[in-house]
Amino acid sequence: MENTFVLKRDRPEGRDGRKLLEVRDLKTHFPIKAGLMQKVVGYVRAVDGISFSIDYGKTLGLVGESGCGKTTVGKTILRLTPKTGGEVLFDGVDIYALDKKDLRAMRPRM
Repeated sequence: MENTFVLKRDRPEGRDGRKLLEVRDLKTHFPIKAGLMQKVVGYVRAVDGISFSIDYGKTLGLVGESGCGKTTVGKTILRLTPKTGGEVLFDGVDIYALDKKDLRAMRPRM
Protein backbone atom coordinates (compact mmCIF):
# COMPACT_ATOMS: atom_id res chain seq x y z
CA MET A 1 0.00 0.00 0.00
CA GLU A 2 1.52 3.30 -1.08
CA ASN A 3 0.60 6.70 0.33
CA THR A 4 -0.22 9.63 -1.90
CA PHE A 5 2.14 11.99 -0.10
CA VAL A 6 5.79 12.05 0.94
CA LEU A 7 7.15 13.70 4.06
CA LYS A 8 10.81 14.64 4.14
CA ARG A 9 11.86 16.18 7.44
CA ASP A 10 15.52 16.44 6.45
CA ARG A 11 14.79 18.89 3.62
CA PRO A 12 16.40 22.29 4.32
CA GLU A 13 13.88 25.01 5.00
CA GLY A 14 12.90 27.19 2.09
CA ARG A 15 14.57 24.99 -0.51
CA ASP A 16 11.42 24.64 -2.56
CA GLY A 17 9.46 27.48 -0.95
CA ARG A 18 7.21 25.21 1.16
CA LYS A 19 6.83 25.42 4.92
CA LEU A 20 6.41 22.56 7.38
CA LEU A 21 3.05 23.99 8.51
CA GLU A 22 0.98 26.81 7.02
CA VAL A 23 -2.24 28.01 8.59
CA ARG A 24 -4.15 30.59 6.56
CA ASP A 25 -7.16 32.52 7.88
CA LEU A 26 -8.24 29.63 10.14
CA LYS A 27 -11.71 29.97 11.64
CA THR A 28 -13.50 27.71 14.12
CA HIS A 29 -17.00 28.74 15.20
CA PHE A 30 -19.27 26.80 17.52
CA PRO A 31 -23.08 27.15 17.28
CA ILE A 32 -25.14 28.52 20.18
CA LYS A 33 -28.45 26.67 20.39
CA ALA A 34 -31.53 27.75 22.31
CA GLY A 35 -35.16 26.81 22.74
CA LEU A 36 -37.07 23.58 22.66
CA MET A 37 -36.08 22.82 19.05
CA GLN A 38 -32.42 23.73 19.73
CA LYS A 39 -32.40 26.37 17.00
CA VAL A 40 -29.04 28.01 16.26
CA VAL A 41 -29.24 31.59 17.56
CA GLY A 42 -25.60 32.60 17.15
CA TYR A 43 -22.01 31.42 17.13
CA VAL A 44 -19.04 31.50 19.49
CA ARG A 45 -16.05 32.56 17.41
CA ALA A 46 -13.38 30.55 19.20
CA VAL A 47 -10.83 31.10 16.41
CA ASP A 48 -11.49 33.84 13.89
CA GLY A 49 -8.91 34.37 11.17
CA ILE A 50 -5.54 33.25 12.56
CA SER A 51 -2.63 32.82 10.12
CA PHE A 52 0.94 31.66 10.70
CA SER A 53 3.60 29.39 9.24
CA ILE A 54 6.39 27.26 10.65
CA ASP A 55 9.61 26.66 8.70
CA TYR A 56 11.44 23.34 8.75
CA GLY A 57 13.61 23.06 11.87
CA LYS A 58 11.81 25.93 13.66
CA THR A 59 9.46 26.07 16.64
CA LEU A 60 6.44 28.28 17.27
CA GLY A 61 4.97 29.09 20.67
CA LEU A 62 1.29 29.97 20.87
CA VAL A 63 0.53 32.01 23.99
CA GLY A 64 -2.47 33.89 25.28
CA GLU A 65 -4.95 34.31 28.06
CA SER A 66 -7.07 31.47 29.35
CA GLY A 67 -9.97 30.80 27.01
CA CYS A 68 -8.53 32.66 24.02
CA GLY A 69 -8.55 29.66 21.66
CA LYS A 70 -5.05 28.16 21.88
CA THR A 71 -6.31 24.59 22.36
CA THR A 72 -8.98 25.06 19.69
CA VAL A 73 -6.29 26.12 17.20
CA GLY A 74 -4.30 22.95 17.95
CA LYS A 75 -7.34 20.69 17.75
CA THR A 76 -8.46 22.29 14.49
CA ILE A 77 -5.01 21.86 12.93
CA LEU A 78 -5.11 18.15 13.86
CA ARG A 79 -8.71 17.82 12.56
CA LEU A 80 -9.98 16.85 16.01
CA THR A 81 -12.32 19.86 15.77
CA PRO A 82 -13.84 20.81 12.39
CA LYS A 83 -12.82 24.13 10.85
CA THR A 84 -15.33 26.75 9.78
CA GLY A 85 -12.99 28.31 7.23
CA GLY A 86 -9.38 28.73 6.17
CA GLU A 87 -6.61 26.35 5.15
CA VAL A 88 -4.21 24.04 7.00
CA LEU A 89 -1.25 22.78 4.97
CA PHE A 90 1.21 20.29 6.46
CA ASP A 91 4.29 19.86 4.25
CA GLY A 92 2.27 21.33 1.38
CA VAL A 93 -0.64 18.90 1.81
CA ASP A 94 -4.10 20.28 2.62
CA ILE A 95 -5.02 18.35 5.78
CA TYR A 96 -8.75 18.90 5.23
CA ALA A 97 -8.61 17.50 1.68
CA LEU A 98 -7.40 14.08 2.90
CA ASP A 99 -9.80 11.18 3.28
CA LYS A 100 -9.80 9.12 6.50
CA LYS A 101 -7.30 6.57 5.17
CA ASP A 102 -4.73 9.16 4.07
CA LEU A 103 -5.21 11.22 7.24
CA ARG A 104 -4.61 8.13 9.39
CA ALA A 105 -1.39 7.44 7.49
CA MET A 106 -0.21 11.06 7.91
CA ARG A 107 -1.03 11.51 11.61
CA PRO A 108 2.08 9.73 13.01
CA ARG A 109 4.20 12.14 10.95
CA MET A 110 2.48 15.28 12.25
